Amino acid sequence: MLAQISIKNFAIIDEVNLSFNDGLTVLTGETGAGKSIIIDAIQLLAGARASVEFVRHEADKASIEGLFFIDNPDHHVYQTMDQFDVPKDEEGSIVIERFITSKGKSICRINGKLVTLAILKEIGSQLIDIHSQHETQSLMNPDRHIQLLDQFFEEKLKESKLHYYELFEQLQSLNSRLQKLSHDEQEIAQRIDLLKFQYNELTEAQLEPGEDVQLEDERKQLMNYERIYEGLQTAYNSLSGEERALDFLSHAMISLEQLEDVDSHFEELSQQLKSNFYQLEDLSFQISNRLEGLEFQPNRLEEIESRLFEINRLKRKYGKEVDELLILMAEMEEELEQLENKDSHLQSLENEIEEITKDALMEAEHLHKLRKEVAVQLKDAIQKELKELYLEKAEFDTEFTTLPGNILWKDKSIKLIRQGLDHIQFLITTNPGEPLKPLHKVASGGEISRIMLAMKSIFSQHQGMTSVIFDEVDTGVSGRVAQSIAKKIHQISIDSQVLCITHLPQVAAIADHHYLIEKQVINNSVTKTHVQPLKDDESINEIGRMISGHDLTDTTKKHAQELIQQAQELKSQTT
Repeated sequence: MLAQISIKNFAIIDEVNLSFNDGLTVLTGETGAGKSIIIDAIQLLAGARASVEFVRHEADKASIEGLFFIDNPDHHVYQTMDQFDVPKDEEGSIVIERFITSKGKSICRINGKLVTLAILKEIGSQLIDIHSQHETQSLMNPDRHIQLLDQFFEEKLKESKLHYYELFEQLQSLNSRLQKLSHDEQEIAQRIDLLKFQYNELTEAQLEPGEDVQLEDERKQLMNYERIYEGLQTAYNSLSGEERALDFLSHAMISLEQLEDVDSHFEELSQQLKSNFYQLEDLSFQISNRLEGLEFQPNRLEEIESRLFEINRLKRKYGKEVDELLILMAEMEEELEQLENKDSHLQSLENEIEEITKDALMEAEHLHKLRKEVAVQLKDAIQKELKELYLEKAEFDTEFTTLPGNILWKDKSIKLIRQGLDHIQFLITTNPGEPLKPLHKVASGGEISRIMLAMKSIFSQHQGMTSVIFDEVDTGVSGRVAQSIAKKIHQISIDSQVLCITHLPQVAAIADHHYLIEKQVINNSVTKTHVQPLKDDESINEIGRMISGHDLTDTTKKHAQELIQQAQELKSQTT
């Protein structure tokens, strides 16, 4: 849910800080008070494009900050955050920030990390679902209808979809390999020549794993020969040479040995000295062996320099380290074998593709059958909702089509796509005798509002949206239709947090929380938007004004109280 939003220097908003709760929150106020401006700010958190016009007059920048809490640890937004390496909070909070400067620069952050607008849209659109009277809705978008259908009964489709996706991915990979092998003869000949040249070049280099690191170490020792020799010689002389430190330690050891029978403390000191003496003696032998093995080889240094030059040339040319070049050689060898024996590999790939295609088509048919069954259930559920919204004559259905391709299915050539066989869209008609038409072509604004609410009441519990926002979707309705819309909006708020800008007293009356938005003009020179939460008596007065239009009378106030009482009874029946 959207827990808090802070808006500064945005349009006519100077500064507004709002806290939201679960359930249904309504925002009411006079036309032009700034209700839709708040929705505009929330849309920016969902990834909408910013405009310099949003920055308040004479301000340097506008800022919007939203705090979301996600209770479900398996919410799909977390997968998207992982995909784009966006940090997550252990407590399930997500902080989204937008800044728009007066020069038109836009900055986006999620949990403190700078992100692109595209990433913000990917994440924000999974948290906020905004619906308005004049906006093309996600529910109206045919490209999303198959996703909505699958979400309606996800458990029934889940296993079949998973099996099909695995087969489809295999098919994509095999087709990609087939396409590479099916290039024209000239391209293949050129590729073979290039691979042979590169493979021979690397083979002739006779690279060994980690060879460059070993050579660098050896070169370092040869270049520091004198320094190493002098250091070892001085250390040896100090221990066993003219200074003979070991002789002095031997005398000390003998002296302490003579005291071992006097006191146990002297015996312990003697043993420690003996241990140190033998360690230093062994160290002296090691230094002596290193000295004897030292040999300055100027020719070897030249060989190393020449070898490293060749290795580094190959590393630069291919952009890989030595171990990676060895892997590249193996890949080149495999590709060469495939290209030089193209015909046999083509036949093998085509056979494999044919088998996987049969399996994928069989699973796609099964998925298609399940979707058909789900579509019938969805049709019944939505038509029930439409009747409750007084669209008794409306008919809803799902149209299944296939895309043309090269796979034969039921005497027609079709194409397997990521979703399976099916390309679907929702159809509806609101008038008896008229044919079903695509959902997005429904003309009447009032009908669109009710259709959308009917669908939203069905899909809200399946989509995983944390916040659903309705911006004056109840415009142009009244009476019993207004009451039915209020009921539907409240039903949606049971499964998702709902924020609703409304002019309908019926919707305001059924709200769990009520905010009043007012426009204030200071000294005839400065205009500001003010937002305040309303207490119960204040909400009654505001609903009364919504009923009467201007003056609040005892009659309208009583009517408002009756609306609230009716709403409370309705809520008790649906929760």
